[in-house]
This record gives sequence, structure tokens and C-alpha cells, in this order.
Amino acid sequence: MNKRWLMIGAVVVVIILCGVIFSRGKKPEIEANNSSASAVQDLYKKAKAFQDNNELVKAKDTYQQLMTNYPDYEDMENVQHNIEALNLNIIFSNVESPKNVVYEVQSGDTLGKLAKKYATTVELIKKKNNINSDVIRLGQKLHIWTGKFNILVDKSQNILILKDEDQVVKVYDVATGANNITPVGDFKIVNKLVDPVWFKAGAVIPPESPQNVLGTRWLGFDIPGYGIHGTVEPEKMRQQVTAGCVRMRNEEVEELYSLVPVGTPVKIVN
Repeated sequence: MNKRWLMIGAVVVVIILCGVIFSRGKKPEIEANNSSASAVQDLYKKAKAFQDNNELVKAKDTYQQLMTNYPDYEDMENVQHNIEALNLNIIFSNVESPKNVVYEVQSGDTLGKLAKKYATTVELIKKKNNINSDVIRLGQKLHIWTGKFNILVDKSQNILILKDEDQVVKVYDVATGANNITPVGDFKIVNKLVDPVWFKAGAVIPPESPQNVLGTRWLGFDIPGYGIHGTVEPEKMRQQVTAGCVRMRNEEVEELYSLVPVGTPVKIVN
């Protein structure tokens, strides 16, 4: 009997030792995972605190750090949405930013002249400074955005990416040409229209007509007949359904219109 129990005891000891060795082998991985999760949550809370305190640039930088260091974070889509919202808040507001300058109005200045000087738009200057009038005063101090926008349209995903140099500002859903007919290549915006008239096979369709497919804004390319415009069919985003142009939801094309000036580069890829 004693011999039998000794054998059982030996087996138990071996099992215990194996379990200890196994658990020791797994422990660092578990601790590393816990440490990583804790670091992610700390960064997220830090970014949210900056955001709630209206420290927009710090909040964006912290979210960006989270995205860069922890690309597998399960709620990355929400982080991306937060970064996009912060990007636009920074651009449209007068918070301090490396690309936000303060300009004192001189004699002879107009909003149009300042927009051309800084390669921006009148709409953005007005929104950034919370002014409704086109009249500016001598000595008035205006916040002006100096970033350089460019646009990338990816037909394979039906998305439009607005960038400030190499940095993504915002990603929009779009619709592109049926049967992949939207042209690819490098273009630029050469004209912009509010509530555009649609000239269709000799017919003139006014902006108020429900048959006018151009929506509320037009940003024309340096290739005749093609551009970015609004839509009367917002439910058809992320599809290839247009006659070749890039369609956006009206509220989003209005946002884009206010941001990008004539001359903005546009790249379209398959």
C-alpha cells in the first residue's frame, strides 16, 4: 500500500511541476497582454481628457500615438472618427496650431485676396473666425489656415481621402463611375460652383429640380465634364453608379467645398 501511494505521490508531484513550468512559460505573455491593454486604456483616457478640456491638438496627438503604437486596438474605428472630428475642429476653429496663423488686416485687403494669398478659401476664413459678413476691418486680426490640402479618390473602396500634405484629415464615402469609367490619374480642381446647373445632352436642368443629380456643390477637374459633386441619391454611396464623376453626400461635399481652394490636386486610383 505504501509503495502504491508513493507512486501516486510521485505522479502528482510531476503533474504539479509540469503545471508550474507551463504557467511560468505563459505568465510573461499574459502580463504583456494585460500591460498592453492597460497602456491603451491610459492613452485613450488621456486623449479623452484633453478633448473634454478643449485641448484639441494634444488630444489629436494622443489619439494618433494610440493608433501608431497599438494598430490592433479593437475600437480603432472610433479612434479614427475622433481624430477626424478633431482635425476638422482644429481647422475650423481659432485654436493654436502650427498651421494656424494670425493675420492683421492691412489697407486694401479683402477676404478674396487673403484666401488667394494663403491658398485657402473665403468660406474657411469666415468659418474659422466666426464672421458672416464679407467685409473686414483695418487692423482686424484673422486666424487663417495655412495647410495645403490634396485629395485621393480610391475607386476600389469608393472612398475619398482628404489630406493635408501627407496627413489624413478625413475619409469620406463616395460613389464613382459605373463599370469603372471614372478616369484615373492626377488632376486638379479648376472651378467651384454652389447649387450648380446641370447641362444634360442639351437640356438645362436647374439646381432646384429633383432631376438635377449634381446636388448642392460642384468641384470641377481639369478634364472637361468630370468633377466632384453632391447627390440626390445618398443611399448609393460606396457604389459604382455614376456617369463618371465622384459623388458625395450633400452635407459632406459642402464641407469639402469650404476647405479646398481652386488648384487643389486630385489623384484618382483604381
